Amino acid sequence: MPSMEGGGVEKNIIILSNYLKNHIDKITLITFDNKFNKFFDKKIKILNSIENSKKKYSKYYKYFICLKLLWQEVIKFKNSSVISFQANIYCIMLSKIANFDLIIRSNSSPTGWTKNKLKNFVFKKFFKIPKFIIVNSDDFKKELDKIFNVSSKTIYNPLNKNEIVQKSKERIFIKIFQGKNTLKLINVARFTDQKDHLTLLNAFKHIPEEINARLLLMGYGNNKKLILDFIKDNSLTNVVKVIDYQNNPYKYIAKADFFILSSIYEGLPNVLLEAMTLKKLIISSNCPTGPKEILKNGKYGFLFRVGDHKDLLQKIIWCSKNKKINKIRIEDGFKSLKRFDYQLNCSKYLKLVNKII
Repeated sequence: MPSMEGGGVEKNIIILSNYLKNHIDKITLITFDNKFNKFFDKKIKILNSIENSKKKYSKYYKYFICLKLLWQEVIKFKNSSVISFQANIYCIMLSKIANFDLIIRSNSSPTGWTKNKLKNFVFKKFFKIPKFIIVNSDDFKKELDKIFNVSSKTIYNPLNKNEIVQKSKERIFIKIFQGKNTLKLINVARFTDQKDHLTLLNAFKHIPEEINARLLLMGYGNNKKLILDFIKDNSLTNVVKVIDYQNNPYKYIAKADFFILSSIYEGLPNVLLEAMTLKKLIISSNCPTGPKEILKNGKYGFLFRVGDHKDLLQKIIWCSKNKKINKIRIEDGFKSLKRFDYQLNCSKYLKLVNKII
């Protein structure tokens, strides 16, 4: 995985690697820099190109460097097998050249990356090559299989509930959430077009004053200035706070009442599972793919139309006035998390890995 930034995919590769190391003798992680090395078990061999640096590198440069490291590794160890979490097409090409077995994991709905006809043609050809393609939701599988004429495998994101609950207990003071009868909203996501923060902010600015709502945005990315400018231009500075992504977001989520996801597309958003673990009411866009499946079509939370800030606003206002119904959804959602059990889903990965090693 060349580029590790701290999102849901990174959490999954950390969880999976640390699980597999108990079942496989030799595991090597290949990623561009070392800023996440500390989260991996010491038994795992890690290949980095550089130490953590403030200098920005393009994703394609990271891909090239890490593919070079992968090439060197598979040439050195002739019977290697590979799981690719990123740069899948390039990894598939390398697998044909170096003749190694490959599993790829696709991380987000094809809705977000299939608009280019040439790209679609290339993917249709190359997706026939890996031994297995893993996706993280059933809706995602239906989309991918139909578009690319493949037979992918659904494995839900492994959820370590104990770790999330433990980390959420860390003490923290959030000034924006202080005040009597404050409705506390939180969004944790990269600041990118995909996450559509402007729909959330447009809804939030119309919440009636009597509800006394506050919003915390946590993340990183190129749209940070756009978000900050919107907050300033709409006089929301006193009620909306933007902070950088934290290694422990759970202690912040634990302080909120509602978790809001406004994405245009996803795969299976980890952050919804984490918010459900901490028993937070979820209001999510009904985007492809994941939220509808996680929330069982609204049984365990609320879904609003993608990009529709008025629909989101109505959901926030309604939920702020119906706490008893919210509680039922929260409790039912928490019970449903057995589907995402850590041991259950990690063992599914191991089963596939054992077929190629």
